[in-house]
Amino acid sequence: MPTFHHLVRHMKTYQTKHRMLYVISFMILFWAMFDGILMFILPLLIEDLGFSESTMGIIIGSSSVAGMIFDFMLCRLLKKVNFRRLYLAMLILSAMYILTLTYAHTIWLFLLAMAIWGLYYDLLNWSNFDFVGRHLPSAEHSSGFGVLRVFVSLAYMLSPLLAGMLIEEHVGYKPFIMAWILLFISILFYLLLLIVHKRESKKKEFISNDVEKKISLTQEFRLWKKVGNIILPVLVLTFVLNTIDGFFWLIGPLIAESLGTLGKFGGLFMVAYTLPPLLVGWLAGTMTNKLGKKRTAFISLLTGSLLMTLFFLFRNQPIILILVNFCASFCVSLAWPAINGVYADYISEAPQIEKEIETLEDSSTNLGYVVGPILAGFASEHLGHIETLALLGISSAIIAMILLKVTPRKIKLNVIK
Repeated sequence: MPTFHHLVRHMKTYQTKHRMLYVISFMILFWAMFDGILMFILPLLIEDLGFSESTMGIIIGSSSVAGMIFDFMLCRLLKKVNFRRLYLAMLILSAMYILTLTYAHTIWLFLLAMAIWGLYYDLLNWSNFDFVGRHLPSAEHSSGFGVLRVFVSLAYMLSPLLAGMLIEEHVGYKPFIMAWILLFISILFYLLLLIVHKRESKKKEFISNDVEKKISLTQEFRLWKKVGNIILPVLVLTFVLNTIDGFFWLIGPLIAESLGTLGKFGGLFMVAYTLPPLLVGWLAGTMTNKLGKKRTAFISLLTGSLLMTLFFLFRNQPIILILVNFCASFCVSLAWPAINGVYADYISEAPQIEKEIETLEDSSTNLGYVVGPILAGFASEHLGHIETLALLGISSAIIAMILLKVTPRKIKLNVIK
Protein backbone atom coordinates (compact mmCIF):
# COMPACT_ATOMS: atom_id res chain seq x y z
CA MET A 1 0.00 0.00 0.00
CA PRO A 2 1.65 3.28 -1.07
CA THR A 3 2.46 5.73 1.73
CA PHE A 4 2.45 9.52 1.54
CA HIS A 5 6.20 9.33 0.80
CA HIS A 6 5.49 7.13 -2.23
CA LEU A 7 2.86 9.59 -3.41
CA VAL A 8 5.26 12.55 -3.18
CA ARG A 9 7.97 10.59 -5.02
CA HIS A 10 5.47 9.64 -7.75
CA MET A 11 4.45 13.28 -8.21
CA LYS A 12 8.10 14.39 -8.44
CA THR A 13 8.80 11.73 -11.07
CA TYR A 14 5.93 12.87 -13.28
CA GLN A 15 6.74 16.51 -12.74
CA THR A 16 10.28 16.13 -14.05
CA LYS A 17 9.73 13.52 -16.77
CA HIS A 18 6.21 14.31 -18.01
CA ARG A 19 5.66 18.06 -17.84
CA MET A 20 3.01 17.92 -20.55
CA LEU A 21 0.97 15.47 -18.49
CA TYR A 22 0.82 17.95 -15.63
CA VAL A 23 0.01 20.94 -17.81
CA ILE A 24 -2.82 18.96 -19.41
CA SER A 25 -3.98 17.86 -15.96
CA PHE A 26 -4.27 21.47 -14.74
CA MET A 27 -6.00 22.50 -17.96
CA ILE A 28 -8.53 19.71 -17.48
CA LEU A 29 -8.86 20.57 -13.76
CA PHE A 30 -10.31 24.00 -14.48
CA TRP A 31 -12.22 22.78 -17.52
CA ALA A 32 -13.84 19.99 -15.47
CA MET A 33 -14.80 22.50 -12.75
CA PHE A 34 -16.48 24.54 -15.49
CA ASP A 35 -18.23 21.42 -16.75
CA GLY A 36 -19.08 20.15 -13.24
CA ILE A 37 -20.86 23.36 -12.25
CA LEU A 38 -22.97 23.23 -15.41
CA MET A 39 -23.63 19.49 -14.92
CA PHE A 40 -24.85 20.16 -11.38
CA ILE A 41 -27.21 23.00 -12.30
CA LEU A 42 -28.54 21.37 -15.49
CA PRO A 43 -31.15 19.09 -13.81
CA LEU A 44 -32.16 22.01 -11.60
CA LEU A 45 -32.60 24.31 -14.61
CA ILE A 46 -34.77 21.72 -16.34
CA GLU A 47 -36.78 21.10 -13.16
CA ASP A 48 -37.33 24.86 -12.62
CA LEU A 49 -38.93 25.05 -16.07
CA GLY A 50 -41.49 22.40 -15.05
CA PHE A 51 -40.27 19.41 -17.08
CA SER A 52 -40.81 15.91 -15.62
CA GLU A 53 -37.88 13.73 -14.55
CA SER A 54 -38.54 11.40 -17.49
CA THR A 55 -38.28 14.35 -19.89
CA MET A 56 -35.18 15.49 -18.02
CA GLY A 57 -33.59 12.08 -18.63
CA ILE A 58 -34.40 12.22 -22.34
CA ILE A 59 -32.95 15.74 -22.68
CA ILE A 60 -29.72 14.88 -20.90
CA GLY A 61 -29.44 11.50 -22.64
CA SER A 62 -29.73 13.20 -26.04
CA SER A 63 -26.24 14.66 -25.56
CA SER A 64 -24.70 11.27 -26.07
CA VAL A 65 -26.80 10.52 -29.15
CA ALA A 66 -25.04 13.46 -30.77
CA GLY A 67 -21.75 12.12 -29.41
CA MET A 68 -22.31 8.70 -30.98
CA ILE A 69 -23.00 10.25 -34.38
CA PHE A 70 -19.92 12.44 -34.00
CA ASP A 71 -17.79 9.37 -33.14
CA PHE A 72 -18.32 7.85 -36.58
CA MET A 73 -17.85 11.17 -38.37
CA LEU A 74 -14.62 11.89 -36.49
CA CYS A 75 -13.21 8.46 -37.23
CA ARG A 76 -13.80 8.92 -40.97
CA LEU A 77 -12.88 12.59 -41.33
CA LEU A 78 -9.70 12.83 -39.29
CA LYS A 79 -6.65 11.89 -41.33
CA LYS A 80 -4.36 12.35 -38.39
CA VAL A 81 -5.30 12.49 -34.72
CA ASN A 82 -3.70 15.45 -32.94
CA PHE A 83 -4.48 15.95 -29.26
CA ARG A 84 -3.63 19.67 -29.37
CA ARG A 85 -6.17 20.43 -32.09
CA LEU A 86 -8.77 18.26 -30.38
CA TYR A 87 -8.32 20.08 -27.06
CA LEU A 88 -8.70 23.40 -28.89
CA ALA A 89 -11.95 22.28 -30.53
CA MET A 90 -13.18 21.08 -27.11
CA LEU A 91 -12.58 24.51 -25.56
CA ILE A 92 -14.32 26.34 -28.42
CA LEU A 93 -17.36 24.07 -28.16
CA SER A 94 -17.39 24.54 -24.39
CA ALA A 95 -17.83 28.29 -24.89
CA MET A 96 -20.65 27.62 -27.35
CA TYR A 97 -22.28 25.27 -24.82
CA ILE A 98 -22.45 27.76 -21.96
CA LEU A 99 -23.80 30.45 -24.30
CA THR A 100 -26.58 28.13 -25.48
CA LEU A 101 -27.40 26.90 -21.98
CA THR A 102 -27.63 30.47 -20.65
CA TYR A 103 -30.56 31.20 -22.99
CA ALA A 104 -32.15 27.73 -22.96
CA HIS A 105 -35.82 28.13 -22.03
CA THR A 106 -37.35 25.66 -24.48
CA ILE A 107 -36.79 21.95 -25.04
CA TRP A 108 -35.22 22.65 -28.45
CA LEU A 109 -32.52 24.92 -27.02
CA PHE A 110 -31.81 22.35 -24.33
CA LEU A 111 -31.45 19.68 -27.03
CA LEU A 112 -29.05 21.94 -28.97
CA ALA A 113 -27.01 22.53 -25.81
CA MET A 114 -26.92 18.79 -25.15
CA ALA A 115 -25.69 18.11 -28.69
CA ILE A 116 -22.78 20.52 -28.16
CA TRP A 117 -22.08 18.93 -24.78
CA GLY A 118 -21.90 15.49 -26.39
CA LEU A 119 -19.45 16.74 -29.02
CA TYR A 120 -16.97 18.36 -26.67
CA TYR A 121 -17.00 15.42 -24.28
CA ASP A 122 -16.05 13.13 -27.16
CA LEU A 123 -13.20 15.46 -28.07
CA LEU A 124 -11.91 15.26 -24.50
CA ASN A 125 -11.86 11.44 -24.61
CA TRP A 126 -10.14 11.34 -28.01
CA SER A 127 -7.55 13.89 -26.84
CA ASN A 128 -6.73 12.03 -23.63
CA PHE A 129 -6.39 8.63 -25.30
CA ASP A 130 -4.25 10.10 -28.06
CA PHE A 131 -1.92 11.84 -25.61
CA VAL A 132 -1.48 8.89 -23.22
CA GLY A 133 -1.25 6.28 -25.99
CA ARG A 134 1.40 8.23 -27.90
CA HIS A 135 3.41 10.08 -25.28
CA LEU A 136 3.63 7.66 -22.35
CA PRO A 137 5.19 4.17 -22.33
CA SER A 138 2.82 1.21 -21.99
CA ALA A 139 3.82 0.51 -18.37
CA GLU A 140 2.67 4.03 -17.41
CA HIS A 141 -0.70 4.02 -19.18
CA SER A 142 -2.76 3.18 -16.08
CA SER A 143 -0.83 5.55 -13.84
CA GLY A 144 -1.04 8.27 -16.51
CA PHE A 145 -4.80 7.96 -16.67
CA GLY A 146 -4.77 7.77 -12.88
CA VAL A 147 -3.09 11.18 -12.70
CA LEU A 148 -5.58 12.69 -15.14
CA ARG A 149 -8.42 11.09 -13.19
CA VAL A 150 -7.16 12.63 -9.94
CA PHE A 151 -7.38 16.14 -11.35
CA VAL A 152 -10.77 15.48 -12.96
CA SER A 153 -12.08 14.05 -9.70
CA LEU A 154 -10.80 17.03 -7.74
CA ALA A 155 -12.72 19.31 -10.09
CA TYR A 156 -15.93 17.28 -9.95
CA MET A 157 -15.58 17.10 -6.14
CA LEU A 158 -15.30 20.88 -5.75
CA SER A 159 -17.87 21.90 -8.37
CA PRO A 160 -21.03 20.60 -6.57
CA LEU A 161 -20.01 22.42 -3.37
CA LEU A 162 -19.19 25.57 -5.32
CA ALA A 163 -22.43 25.40 -7.30
CA GLY A 164 -24.45 24.72 -4.14
CA MET A 165 -23.05 27.86 -2.52
CA LEU A 166 -23.78 29.97 -5.60
CA ILE A 167 -27.36 28.75 -6.06
CA GLU A 168 -30.03 30.54 -4.05
CA GLU A 169 -33.77 29.93 -4.36
CA HIS A 170 -33.30 29.42 -8.09
CA VAL A 171 -30.18 28.78 -10.14
CA GLY A 172 -29.64 32.44 -11.06
CA TYR A 173 -26.66 33.95 -12.88
CA LYS A 174 -23.79 33.37 -10.42
CA PRO A 175 -22.98 29.77 -11.49
CA PHE A 176 -22.71 30.93 -15.11
CA ILE A 177 -20.24 33.71 -14.25
CA MET A 178 -18.08 31.27 -12.27
CA ALA A 179 -18.17 28.78 -15.17
CA TRP A 180 -16.90 31.45 -17.59
CA ILE A 181 -14.01 32.32 -15.25
CA LEU A 182 -12.98 28.65 -14.96
CA LEU A 183 -13.14 28.13 -18.73
CA PHE A 184 -10.91 31.17 -19.27
CA ILE A 185 -8.28 29.77 -16.86
CA SER A 186 -8.42 26.44 -18.72
CA ILE A 187 -7.71 28.26 -21.99
CA LEU A 188 -4.63 29.88 -20.41
CA PHE A 189 -3.28 26.44 -19.51
CA TYR A 190 -3.95 25.29 -23.08
CA LEU A 191 -1.72 28.11 -24.33
CA LEU A 192 0.94 26.96 -21.86
CA LEU A 193 0.56 23.41 -23.22
CA LEU A 194 1.45 24.64 -26.72
CA ILE A 195 4.64 26.24 -25.37
CA VAL A 196 5.66 23.16 -23.36
CA HIS A 197 4.94 20.81 -26.28
CA LYS A 198 7.11 22.89 -28.60
CA ARG A 199 10.00 22.70 -26.13
CA GLU A 200 9.57 19.01 -25.33
CA SER A 201 9.33 17.99 -28.99
CA LYS A 202 12.84 19.34 -29.53
CA LYS A 203 14.27 17.23 -26.71
CA LYS A 204 12.97 13.78 -27.49
CA GLU A 205 11.25 11.68 -30.09
CA PHE A 206 7.64 10.98 -29.25
CA ILE A 207 5.88 7.69 -29.91
CA SER A 208 4.20 7.90 -33.29
CA ASN A 209 1.08 5.91 -33.95
CA ASP A 210 0.21 7.45 -37.28
CA VAL A 211 -0.43 4.73 -39.81
CA GLU A 212 -1.88 5.77 -43.11
CA LYS A 213 -4.64 3.48 -44.25
CA LYS A 214 -7.31 4.03 -46.87
CA ILE A 215 -10.37 1.84 -46.58
CA SER A 216 -13.97 2.19 -47.71
CA LEU A 217 -16.91 2.87 -45.37
CA THR A 218 -18.03 -0.78 -45.72
CA GLN A 219 -14.56 -2.00 -44.76
CA GLU A 220 -14.58 0.46 -41.85
CA PHE A 221 -17.83 -1.01 -40.50
CA ARG A 222 -16.43 -4.53 -40.84
CA LEU A 223 -13.32 -3.46 -38.97
CA TRP A 224 -15.40 -1.90 -36.18
CA LYS A 225 -17.36 -5.14 -35.89
CA LYS A 226 -14.22 -7.27 -35.83
CA VAL A 227 -12.44 -5.14 -33.23
CA GLY A 228 -15.66 -4.77 -31.23
CA ASN A 229 -16.16 -8.53 -31.00
CA ILE A 230 -12.62 -9.00 -29.72
CA ILE A 231 -12.78 -6.32 -27.00
CA LEU A 232 -16.51 -6.74 -26.22
CA PRO A 233 -16.08 -7.38 -22.44
CA VAL A 234 -14.07 -4.16 -22.13
CA LEU A 235 -16.71 -2.24 -24.08
CA VAL A 236 -19.48 -3.65 -21.86
CA LEU A 237 -17.62 -2.53 -18.76
CA THR A 238 -17.16 0.93 -20.26
CA PHE A 239 -20.89 1.08 -20.95
CA VAL A 240 -21.78 0.05 -17.37
CA LEU A 241 -19.38 2.55 -15.75
CA ASN A 242 -20.75 5.41 -17.81
CA THR A 243 -24.34 4.31 -17.19
CA ILE A 244 -23.66 4.50 -13.45
CA ASP A 245 -22.12 7.95 -13.91
CA GLY A 246 -25.16 9.04 -15.94
CA PHE A 247 -27.47 7.86 -13.14
CA PHE A 248 -25.56 9.75 -10.47
CA TRP A 249 -25.25 13.04 -12.33
CA LEU A 250 -29.00 13.12 -13.02
CA ILE A 251 -30.27 11.87 -9.65
CA GLY A 252 -27.40 13.08 -7.44
CA PRO A 253 -28.13 16.84 -7.62
CA LEU A 254 -31.82 16.14 -6.94
CA ILE A 255 -30.92 14.04 -3.88
CA ALA A 256 -28.49 16.75 -2.75
CA GLU A 257 -31.22 19.40 -2.94
CA SER A 258 -33.62 17.12 -1.03
CA LEU A 259 -31.23 16.64 1.92
CA GLY A 260 -32.77 19.60 3.73
CA THR A 261 -31.08 18.88 7.06
CA LEU A 262 -27.71 19.70 5.49
CA GLY A 263 -28.78 23.04 4.01
CA LYS A 264 -26.36 24.40 1.42
CA PHE A 265 -24.10 21.43 2.15
CA GLY A 266 -26.49 18.94 0.57
CA GLY A 267 -23.93 18.93 -2.23
CA LEU A 268 -21.84 16.67 0.04
CA PHE A 269 -23.75 13.73 -1.46
CA MET A 270 -22.14 14.47 -4.83
CA VAL A 271 -18.81 15.26 -3.18
CA ALA A 272 -18.90 11.76 -1.67
CA TYR A 273 -19.39 10.39 -5.19
CA THR A 274 -16.66 12.46 -6.84
CA LEU A 275 -13.99 12.48 -4.08
CA PRO A 276 -12.84 8.80 -4.23
CA PRO A 277 -11.20 8.98 -7.69
CA LEU A 278 -8.99 11.68 -6.22
CA LEU A 279 -7.78 9.14 -3.66
CA VAL A 280 -7.61 5.94 -5.71
CA GLY A 281 -6.13 7.41 -8.89
CA TRP A 282 -2.64 7.34 -7.42
CA LEU A 283 -3.07 3.65 -6.51
CA ALA A 284 -4.27 2.50 -9.92
CA GLY A 285 -0.84 1.55 -11.25
CA THR A 286 0.02 -0.57 -8.19
CA MET A 287 -3.33 -2.36 -8.17
CA THR A 288 -3.30 -3.20 -11.87
CA ASN A 289 0.28 -4.46 -11.69
CA LYS A 290 -0.79 -6.98 -9.06
CA LEU A 291 -4.22 -8.04 -10.37
CA GLY A 292 -4.13 -7.05 -14.04
CA LYS A 293 -6.03 -4.14 -15.54
CA LYS A 294 -9.24 -5.96 -16.58
CA ARG A 295 -9.52 -8.00 -13.38
CA THR A 296 -9.00 -4.90 -11.24
CA ALA A 297 -11.78 -3.14 -13.13
CA PHE A 298 -14.28 -6.04 -12.84
CA ILE A 299 -13.67 -6.67 -9.12
CA SER A 300 -13.87 -2.95 -8.36
CA LEU A 301 -17.21 -2.65 -10.15
CA LEU A 302 -18.60 -5.71 -8.36
CA THR A 303 -17.62 -4.50 -4.90
CA GLY A 304 -18.89 -0.96 -5.47
CA SER A 305 -22.18 -2.20 -6.93
CA LEU A 306 -22.84 -4.42 -3.90
CA LEU A 307 -22.31 -1.42 -1.64
CA MET A 308 -24.76 0.62 -3.74
CA THR A 309 -27.53 -1.86 -2.89
CA LEU A 310 -27.31 -0.59 0.72
CA PHE A 311 -28.70 2.82 -0.28
CA PHE A 312 -32.22 1.53 0.25
CA LEU A 313 -31.51 0.75 3.94
CA PHE A 314 -30.29 4.26 4.78
CA ARG A 315 -32.53 6.49 2.65
CA ASN A 316 -33.73 8.38 5.79
CA GLN A 317 -30.26 8.78 7.33
CA PRO A 318 -28.39 11.44 5.28
CA ILE A 319 -24.99 11.14 6.98
CA ILE A 320 -24.82 7.32 6.67
CA LEU A 321 -26.16 7.57 3.12
CA ILE A 322 -23.29 9.90 2.21
CA LEU A 323 -20.75 7.54 3.82
CA VAL A 324 -22.12 4.51 1.92
CA ASN A 325 -22.02 6.56 -1.28
CA PHE A 326 -18.36 7.38 -0.61
CA CYS A 327 -17.43 3.71 -0.04
CA ALA A 328 -19.29 2.52 -3.15
CA SER A 329 -17.72 5.22 -5.31
CA PHE A 330 -14.27 4.43 -3.86
CA CYS A 331 -14.53 0.86 -5.19
CA VAL A 332 -16.04 1.73 -8.57
CA SER A 333 -13.46 4.49 -9.10
CA LEU A 334 -10.62 1.98 -9.31
CA ALA A 335 -12.18 0.60 -12.49
CA TRP A 336 -11.82 3.85 -14.46
CA PRO A 337 -8.03 4.24 -14.75
CA ALA A 338 -7.66 0.46 -15.02
CA ILE A 339 -9.96 0.14 -18.02
CA ASN A 340 -8.56 3.29 -19.66
CA GLY A 341 -5.13 1.70 -19.33
CA VAL A 342 -6.48 -1.33 -21.22
CA TYR A 343 -7.53 0.89 -24.14
CA ALA A 344 -4.16 2.65 -24.15
CA ASP A 345 -2.48 -0.78 -24.26
CA TYR A 346 -4.58 -1.70 -27.29
CA ILE A 347 -3.58 1.53 -29.04
CA SER A 348 0.10 0.80 -28.40
CA GLU A 349 -0.32 -2.81 -29.53
CA ALA A 350 -2.26 -1.95 -32.71
CA PRO A 351 -1.64 1.72 -33.61
CA GLN A 352 -3.02 1.18 -37.10
CA ILE A 353 -6.53 0.85 -35.63
CA GLU A 354 -6.23 3.62 -33.04
CA LYS A 355 -9.18 5.59 -34.40
CA GLU A 356 -11.38 2.49 -34.48
CA ILE A 357 -10.54 1.65 -30.85
CA GLU A 358 -11.26 5.22 -29.76
CA THR A 359 -14.52 5.25 -31.75
CA LEU A 360 -15.72 2.03 -30.09
CA GLU A 361 -14.73 3.30 -26.64
CA ASP A 362 -16.50 6.61 -27.20
CA SER A 363 -19.57 4.83 -28.56
CA SER A 364 -19.76 2.68 -25.42
CA THR A 365 -19.34 5.80 -23.31
CA ASN A 366 -22.04 7.66 -25.20
CA LEU A 367 -24.42 4.70 -25.10
CA GLY A 368 -24.01 4.62 -21.32
CA TYR A 369 -24.83 8.32 -21.11
CA VAL A 370 -27.89 7.79 -23.30
CA VAL A 371 -29.26 4.80 -21.38
CA GLY A 372 -28.20 6.07 -17.93
CA PRO A 373 -30.07 9.39 -17.75
CA ILE A 374 -33.17 8.05 -19.56
CA LEU A 375 -33.50 5.02 -17.26
CA ALA A 376 -32.64 7.15 -14.23
CA GLY A 377 -35.32 9.72 -15.04
CA PHE A 378 -37.99 7.11 -15.70
CA ALA A 379 -37.13 4.94 -12.67
CA SER A 380 -36.78 7.81 -10.19
CA GLU A 381 -40.14 9.23 -11.26
CA HIS A 382 -41.85 5.91 -10.46
CA LEU A 383 -39.64 4.35 -7.75
CA GLY A 384 -37.90 7.25 -6.01
CA HIS A 385 -34.33 8.54 -6.17
CA ILE A 386 -32.66 6.35 -3.56
CA GLU A 387 -34.51 3.21 -4.64
CA THR A 388 -33.35 3.75 -8.22
CA LEU A 389 -29.69 3.85 -7.20
CA ALA A 390 -30.10 0.65 -5.14
CA LEU A 391 -31.63 -1.12 -8.14
CA LEU A 392 -28.74 0.13 -10.27
CA GLY A 393 -26.33 -1.49 -7.81
CA ILE A 394 -28.05 -4.88 -8.14
CA SER A 395 -28.00 -4.74 -11.95
CA SER A 396 -24.35 -3.69 -12.27
CA ALA A 397 -23.23 -6.32 -9.72
CA ILE A 398 -24.79 -9.06 -11.86
CA ILE A 399 -23.04 -7.75 -14.98
CA ALA A 400 -19.69 -7.55 -13.15
CA MET A 401 -19.96 -11.19 -12.07
CA ILE A 402 -20.70 -12.29 -15.64
CA LEU A 403 -17.73 -10.30 -16.99
CA LEU A 404 -15.41 -11.83 -14.39
CA LYS A 405 -16.45 -15.30 -15.50
CA VAL A 406 -16.37 -14.94 -19.30
CA THR A 407 -13.50 -12.51 -19.97
CA PRO A 408 -10.15 -14.08 -20.95
CA ARG A 409 -7.05 -12.80 -19.14
CA LYS A 410 -5.35 -11.81 -22.42
CA ILE A 411 -7.07 -10.16 -25.38
CA LYS A 412 -4.92 -9.75 -28.49
CA LEU A 413 -5.79 -7.42 -31.34
CA ASN A 414 -4.53 -9.40 -34.34
CA VAL A 415 -7.02 -7.89 -36.75
CA ILE A 416 -4.75 -6.04 -39.16
CA LYS A 417 -1.96 -7.84 -40.96
